[in-house]
Amino acid sequence: MKIEVFADSDAVARAAAGIIGAEARAAVEACGRFSMAVSGGKTPWVMLRALANQQVPWKNVHVFQVDERIAPAGDPDRNLTHLRASLLEHADIPPAQIYAMPVEAANLDTACAQYTAEIERVAGSPPVFDLVHLGLGPEIRCSTSPTPTSR
Repeated sequence: MKIEVFADSDAVARAAAGIIGAEARAAVEACGRFSMAVSGGKTPWVMLRALANQQVPWKNVHVFQVDERIAPAGDPDRNLTHLRASLLEHADIPPAQIYAMPVEAANLDTACAQYTAEIERVAGSPPVFDLVHLGLGPEIRCSTSPTPTSR
């Protein structure tokens, strides 16, 4: 396992964008497409903006949301708002290849089934993504507890 330590969240975001860009290029070269699941949060927004500046074969990239808040379109609390501002507005990715969780649907159960079907259409059944980005924000802290002593 390789562990890297970065100075701050911006450095982490830039490094992650470089890794994702390389993975996207390799996947498109090998398989003709790259599928990525991305979480929300501030670090992914910065990472996606940096990724938009990478040399990526965007016509072959598919980006799926893996978390979202139930909020109206354009709401600043929506991860999709930031996903579009970070990536879609700055990269040449086809808009239809950013897959938004349908949280505005009247029937969320039906919408969930439809989103699942869309994921399976692109990523297979069971779905296999080339890369899954899970957020870990600054609010997550590791705590240390005293080491138990033996008697």
